[in-house]
Amino acid sequence: MQALTLPARRGWHWLTDGFVIFRKKLLLLSFAVIGYWAIMGVVSAVPLVGRAVAMALIPAFSVSLMNTCRLLEQGGIFHPALLFSGFKRSLRPLLVLGAIYVAFTGGVLALVALIDDGVLFELVFLGTAHDEQALASDSVRLGAQLSLAFFTPLMMAFWFAPLLVAWHDISAGKALFFSFVACARNWRAFCFYGAATVVFGALLPGVLAAMLVGLLPGGGELFSAVFTGLIFFFFLPALYASFYVSYRDVFVSVDADA
Repeated sequence: MQALTLPARRGWHWLTDGFVIFRKKLLLLSFAVIGYWAIMGVVSAVPLVGRAVAMALIPAFSVSLMNTCRLLEQGGIFHPALLFSGFKRSLRPLLVLGAIYVAFTGGVLALVALIDDGVLFELVFLGTAHDEQALASDSVRLGAQLSLAFFTPLMMAFWFAPLLVAWHDISAGKALFFSFVACARNWRAFCFYGAATVVFGALLPGVLAAMLVGLLPGGGELFSAVFTGLIFFFFLPALYASFYVSYRDVFVSVDADA
């Protein structure tokens, strides 16, 4: 497996091409993404182990969503069963990826617990609610910063790994390695992609929200509901499609049988 090295500007096109795929079948991709989040919410609600199980299932469900994006790009017909298509092939190595993700996440947050008294661990694995004062404390902020430093290489290793396992039949270990190398080679494009995602997913909506709240005093709750709906129905589906585009750009030109 060999990864292409792309120019920085391709990161921008990952996001815009994701919107192009989403625009082809607006409601269908939105349905798939909302269905995914709903299933993960139900699994996460199981006491004690639910959140860990949900994290372990992320690689398989990621393949399901990427199968959906590829089908829609090719003009295929969507079926709800596609939401579980990631469980039909290479399930064992995908579950291995999920187990590694859970173990690494738990290990990092357990280490960070020495700083933040376990606040982040409880939040992620148990869903324990903490007051705003606790979450805004210096120890929690430092723990979050350290967690981000540890999770950055983890995300690089997992970005392409599920698709490399499911679409190329390679082992979980090799998939993690190839994914990390591909991300490292394309760090400029990923920086551009990350910046574009923050601008369109957070900064611009934030500015728009501030403007509308200023024009419509007392309409904050209504706007919050509308904004949340727009995120789930428009931005998140396009964002998931952009994940597929990043894979397609980096690997498919090299391995046309993907």
